[in-house]
Amino acid sequence: MTPTHTLTADGQPMTDGGREPGADADRSEARTSSDRPTVLVPLEVLEGETLPAGIPDLLANANVVLLGYHVLPEQTATEQARDQFGENAMKKLSAYADTLSDAGATTETRLVFTHDEQTTIDRLIYEYGSLAVLVPNSVEQLDSVLVAVRGTVGIGRNTRLVAGLFAGTDIDVTLYHILGEDETRDNAESLLGAVRDDLVDRGMDPDGIGTLIEAPAEQTAIDAIARHGESHGAVIMGETDPSLTSFVFGMPAEQVAERFLGPVLVVQRERPDADEESEE
Repeated sequence: MTPTHTLTADGQPMTDGGREPGADADRSEARTSSDRPTVLVPLEVLEGETLPAGIPDLLANANVVLLGYHVLPEQTATEQARDQFGENAMKKLSAYADTLSDAGATTETRLVFTHDEQTTIDRLIYEYGSLAVLVPNSVEQLDSVLVAVRGTVGIGRNTRLVAGLFAGTDIDVTLYHILGEDETRDNAESLLGAVRDDLVDRGMDPDGIGTLIEAPAEQTAIDAIARHGESHGAVIMGETDPSLTSFVFGMPAEQVAERFLGPVLVVQRERPDADEESEE
């Protein structure tokens, strides 16, 4: 798919594969009929952030929304930044999109100049119905993935992502769970067993799925995931805990990388129905 340049309603540059106004319903329908999970990949392209090594292989079976963004000072107009930096940023994004497409991914690209990084990311998560957002650290060898399973909330979205990315590949998956208060090991084994069965139903090789259950320790869940993540090429975790989202997106990438040496896929909570939102 060859991306073409269009403009958002607020005058911000973007590319979306030539989508015409009013085509959101068609794109959503196409996404529903596809087994490819949609993953948002945000990159601060004008700050030197590049597509890290190994990411094209990690996302080879995904529909990637490649978001190039640049945070502006409040006094700087988005139109001014677009005119000054837009062409250069789009060249970089197009090159990264080509690399992802060569690995097998389908790609859409967006370029946004913004005054609020988190609001922009949240808006595009919902606009594209993204199943996950990538914290794009590099990976040297991708032969296994650690999947942190907290509980049953949103677990279907986790399995959709894992199977969508890795079914039919040689990548092994380890399901990791920390026992909750008053939770028995039998209950945890039942939880992970159900997740494993769902993954198998979605096309995963049962021989490539392992499980790991631990009792709570003095270290935080984040540190525990990072410790086990060192033995894997990537980590997948859910967004069910707001503090986890704050950790991933509320800290500079350098600090995240100190704990997560590889890429992290954060599975997003399902968006409330529009009718429910309008009633609030």
